[in-house]
Amino acid sequence: MSRIGKLPIEIPAGVNIEIKGSDVSVKGQNGELKRSFSPLIKIEKQENQVVVTRDSDEKHVRALHGTTRAVIQNMVTGVHTGFQKVLEIQGVGYKAEMNGKDMVINVGFSHPVDVIAPEGIEFDVTEKNRIITVKGANKEVVGQVAADIRKLRPPEPYKGKGIRYQGERVRRKAGKTAAAI
Repeated sequence: MSRIGKLPIEIPAGVNIEIKGSDVSVKGQNGELKRSFSPLIKIEKQENQVVVTRDSDEKHVRALHGTTRAVIQNMVTGVHTGFQKVLEIQGVGYKAEMNGKDMVINVGFSHPVDVIAPEGIEFDVTEKNRIITVKGANKEVVGQVAADIRKLRPPEPYKGKGIRYQGERVRRKAGKTAAAI
């Protein structure tokens, strides 16, 4: 049995889960998430818990067991408390500004870069336009949007300029040295 897969998922107050076959719908204060799962995995609601089980011990079914349970847990957590990723901008003249729901980032290009917020995602820019917070209910989308923003100008190893995750360590390299005569 999968150690993760056999753990029941507790349903917090204010969260409603509907299970129809292999389709799961989760509603909460932060929105609604829907997802279809493999029919090889059984998903059942028992009182205030969701239990994920499997019939077969084949390798691909065992892999789906823990993954399905983790994704449902992330859906419940997302609609109840939400997820967020924090990015830092470092570099002279580098900044981000809000433009309604969307964001405009200046990171050394000849033009500002517009970042359009996908459905269910919010941006927050603080601390002298250097800290970007990406918030949302869907963990997968929050992580992808944060990765796309970081990809605009990844931190470079010589001066450390660029966009990085908060707490990310950038390995610095020594620059060129003068040639010996």
